[in-house]
Amino acid sequence: MRAKLRTVGDAAVLALSGRIAIGIGDSQLTDTVSRLLDGGARRIVVDLQKVSYMDSSGLGALVACRRTAEGQGVPLVLLRPTGKVHDLLQLTGLTQLFRVYEDEGESLARE
Repeated sequence: MRAKLRTVGDAAVLALSGRIAIGIGDSQLTDTVSRLLDGGARRIVVDLQKVSYMDSSGLGALVACRRTAEGQGVPLVLLRPTGKVHDLLQLTGLTQLFRVYEDEGESLARE
């Protein structure tokens, strides 16, 4: 997994690419989100558009990140999941847990 980070206002946009699987990015994702929270991010947008594969460990990492962020009052939302990743999120019911956006501007808006 590769991660590119950019800041938009007080939000962190984390663009992920590659595979998020056991031993390949799962702990990197949770560590990155923890650092963002420690750095004062007030909203975290995880862009999944270029993630080609995710297994149950990757899903678990996403859920753990959300739980940690929400516990600190920081919304963590998903942006543009595609293909098999989108299908996996739907199949597991995680689209009910996460706010999922197709437009970055909407993902950055406050609710």
